[in-house]
Amino acid sequence: MGLEKAVLEVEGGNDISCQFNPVDLNVSNTVRYSDKVIPGGRGTISQFVSGESPTFTVSLMFDTYFPPSLDDPTEDGMDVTILTDEVVKLTQVDGDLHRPPIVTFVWGSMSFQGIVTEVKQKFSMFLSSGIPVRATLDLTFRSVSEEGLKRGSPPQSPDRTKYRVLKEGEYLWNYASAEYGSPDMWRVIAKENGIMDPLDVEIGQMLRIPAL
Repeated sequence: MGLEKAVLEVEGGNDISCQFNPVDLNVSNTVRYSDKVIPGGRGTISQFVSGESPTFTVSLMFDTYFPPSLDDPTEDGMDVTILTDEVVKLTQVDGDLHRPPIVTFVWGSMSFQGIVTEVKQKFSMFLSSGIPVRATLDLTFRSVSEEGLKRGSPPQSPDRTKYRVLKEGEYLWNYASAEYGSPDMWRVIAKENGIMDPLDVEIGQMLRIPAL
């Protein structure tokens, strides 16, 4: 029987095969309690408030380094971000789904379905040219089902024109990140609203957020 590789099955997209199987997996189940003070009594009592969605964390390593050999004494390697960017994209809004995709981590008998809420990248090896060739990604999932998402609030779609009132401490790139999934797209909002300088905006100003 061959080695079975872990896979990230992506809703509406291409599955991502893990280059190396993880060393360990962590699943966290949490419930919330509230401490109540009883007048005239001693101490407090704990009252159950609610259960929270389970979370799942896993670390995945990617390595594209080619060490020197007798035939070729020079080191080489592909930019590892070509592989890791596919995983990072799982936290971004899918244009067709109008939300991040549901991702199912599958490895043997283990399976966990949810939304990837966080990806932390650590680059630990580079070529002399500065190209990263080794990385570890720490993924955090929050358990959620497709049916649960449908029962939630109406999706915030980047393909519909919206209006937002500029609040104190917020800038165009904050809205670009929230609506388009990339702060670099602030220029789209600036152009739509005739803003030349992104810092020359007023609190309370109505912004038109154009459809993509």
